[in-house]
Amino acid sequence: MLSRLTTSAEVLARVLIVLLPFLPTPASAHNGPPFPIIENRRVGPCIVALWTHPDVGTGAFYVFVEPAPGGTVPNDLKIKIGVQPVTDRLPEKFYVAQRVESHGQVQYNAWAEFDRQELWRVHLVLESSQGSGDARTQVEVTPPGFGRWDLLLYLLPFLFVALLWFRGISRAKRRRNVRPRNENRATNASMAGAINDTMAGTKVGTKDRAGSRGKFRNGLPMEPDL
Repeated sequence: MLSRLTTSAEVLARVLIVLLPFLPTPASAHNGPPFPIIENRRVGPCIVALWTHPDVGTGAFYVFVEPAPGGTVPNDLKIKIGVQPVTDRLPEKFYVAQRVESHGQVQYNAWAEFDRQELWRVHLVLESSQGSGDARTQVEVTPPGFGRWDLLLYLLPFLFVALLWFRGISRAKRRRNVRPRNENRATNASMAGAINDTMAGTKVGTKDRAGSRGKFRNGLPMEPDL
């Protein structure tokens, strides 16, 4: 039973590996890792990269900071993120980024509120005693998906097809295994019948020869008893 389960699991895994590139994904939802919207740009005394995970509700921003050539990252560096819909239906609102320790990398994180799926302006501002600067870009804010539940829902039809395919293969194997067994049984039965017939004929011949020997004595036929 365990070997059957293992085989079925292997078959399903192989089918899923083949089908994964063709799985449908929602065009509007962003369920993957953060992505960059500003890369290696000089802003004030620093070189920065801005990554984001822009979901409706709360969107995350990650600012990675490196010193400009020949300089250092200011100790009093402050960073804030401003967001505003491109339609100007809301005023620009700023969110202060907090510095975090990230394996020796200078990083600031901020969380901004997005109330609607649409295109938003993003305004990155750096302030320090060594200088200040800003950078602007845009990002499409998308509704959050169900995460791993999305993947499960997308996989259900393919899992069902894979299960039917595996059951069909199992039935075909069982049918191929049953046919040789039936043929072997028929062959064994016919061979047994032939052997029995041969043994029966041998016994009859032996009895006839014994009876014939009993009716002769010294080469002369015996007279019958009256």
